[in-house]
Amino acid sequence: MAAKHTWTFKSRLRARAFGWKGSHLACQRLKEAVAEIKKVARTDPVTAGDGIVGLMERIWPAFQDIDTSSGALGGAVYWAQDELLPIAIEAPADRNTRDKWLDRTWQAIEDDGVDYLSLTGERWGELCRSREVASHWADRFLGLLRTAWSDPRPGNYVRGTSVCLSSLLAAERHQELLEVLALQRFPFWHDRKFGMQALLSQGRMDEALAYAEASRGLNQPDAAIDAACEKILLGLSRVDEAYEKYALTANSSSTGLATFRAVAKKYPARDPRQILLDLATSSGEPGRWFAAAKDAGFLDLALEFANTGRTDPRTLSRASRDLLKKDAQFCLDVGRLAIQRIIEGYGYELTGMDVIDAYKHFMAAAQALGIASQARAGLLAMATKQPGAASDILLRQCSVDPPAREAPGRAFIREQRIWTRRSPTRH
Repeated sequence: MAAKHTWTFKSRLRARAFGWKGSHLACQRLKEAVAEIKKVARTDPVTAGDGIVGLMERIWPAFQDIDTSSGALGGAVYWAQDELLPIAIEAPADRNTRDKWLDRTWQAIEDDGVDYLSLTGERWGELCRSREVASHWADRFLGLLRTAWSDPRPGNYVRGTSVCLSSLLAAERHQELLEVLALQRFPFWHDRKFGMQALLSQGRMDEALAYAEASRGLNQPDAAIDAACEKILLGLSRVDEAYEKYALTANSSSTGLATFRAVAKKYPARDPRQILLDLATSSGEPGRWFAAAKDAGFLDLALEFANTGRTDPRTLSRASRDLLKKDAQFCLDVGRLAIQRIIEGYGYELTGMDVIDAYKHFMAAAQALGIASQARAGLLAMATKQPGAASDILLRQCSVDPPAREAPGRAFIREQRIWTRRSPTRH
């Protein structure tokens, strides 16, 4: 039995403790709770496990009045579960203690109004820690799930679906798991991934791959399915097939740089340059991969991506600044492109200071190459050809003497702000 412990987070996560605009504070309180539980887990994992259950019980009551439209709070709750569930799973609790944890956690899931605890349900079989306990929980929902999915009328929903499927998998009742999944009217990856894992557990790799592919359909997460298929093929050492079929979509991230790094890490034998070219071709937007090519040292490829794509002018300007000592010619070319894109109206919520910075970095590269006069003349021609707020700032910068240009420009910019309008072709 876990020893009595006074948790600080419990008093901070009271029922209705946060108002409509309390998302930021709630995320902070969650981080504090995770840190507190992890600290206790170092010396007393059973007590930490009890604290994790206590946290799960408080998430919905404390957060139910918060506006979650930004997604930040949902992401924080998911992160907290991802961090803490391994502690609860591995905690050396006796059968009686773990049964109480499961009962309390299930009650928290039932009370959860927005499915905050979905990850906990998906890992329920692991929380059971034994085939016997997992089988008990599977039986608790299996009959209801069969009835709901056998009903010809659509729309039936069972709250404990993930708990049941996860428990069947942990109890190694693989055939029953596949049979009940076969009752679904339409493929639903969130549930069918348990069937794929059951096949993998039996060593039926090719069948698992086919099962995952058969899970595709309307509104199904293709990226998640691709990631699962890629993992299977990599496990079978079918590296080339994994790359050709799934790598470019399975590793998609929020930025091109993160995506490239993920692919390159999984496929170290692949030429990084070719990976970048493949990513640019498959995405149809080469400008997204400018930063990745620059970071990998392929400056010629980065410049090509920038010219043919729509890389943000700020990104181009920063590259012109950062690589001056390494390749002044690249900085000159990319700096000129940054200014050109600003003048043409690309970018989002650019300010006059962005124009001045782009000009400054471009001229620094020109001075390093000994062509400052020609570069300034080129900018004058560019700004004159396409009038606008950005062009006015550039003309003013080009007209003052180089030693004094920064102060007048900065004074001028305090009264200027450039807003660009986003559209499908200009952003």
